[in-house]
Amino acid sequence: MPTNLTLFSVNAILLLSTDDRTRILTKYYSAPHQATPVVPNAPGTNPYSTVKEQKAFEKGLLDKTNKQSSDVILYDGRVVVFKMEGDVMMYVVGGGEENEVLLYSVVLCLRDALGILLKNSTDKRTVIENYDLVSLAIDEIVDDGIILETDPVVVASRVSKPPAQDIVNVKEIDLSEQGLLNAWDFGKRKLAERLRQM
Repeated sequence: MPTNLTLFSVNAILLLSTDDRTRILTKYYSAPHQATPVVPNAPGTNPYSTVKEQKAFEKGLLDKTNKQSSDVILYDGRVVVFKMEGDVMMYVVGGGEENEVLLYSVVLCLRDALGILLKNSTDKRTVIENYDLVSLAIDEIVDDGIILETDPVVVASRVSKPPAQDIVNVKEIDLSEQGLLNAWDFGKRKLAERLRQM
């Protein structure tokens, strides 16, 4: 019997607070192209379509993983991998037939990328203050449930803000005809040097 092959592998990424048991950041994914007869537990279907169902799932997940010693569990028919960092619990939720090692590499990438971006201060307050970086990091790792990247250094380099001294001052750019001709000559010289090196 042929299996349903799909790139879709992540149902949700959750960042929950362990102190007050609240949501910090949650992203639930549904596959962009689903089969016409929707099968309930097929890859790409999101079983938690309402906020009420999502919060109930998250509360049960926090209760189940509160005293766990392992990093992988099967909860509500889904494979869930998680890591705790400070007072933040990071979850990656996949389908029941999903590869645990692949999902575990996603949660490790998320943890390490946030460690790089937030300078090893991954707690609720820091995550909320840098919500934009955290959200971009998650989007660089997973897009629509498809895993794009699992290298935390690459994710952090794509997301991080450039240092202030490296930002070019727009007022210093010469947009006159002579300035544009100088830029054209500079580009021609660099291209000729590169071609000579080959």
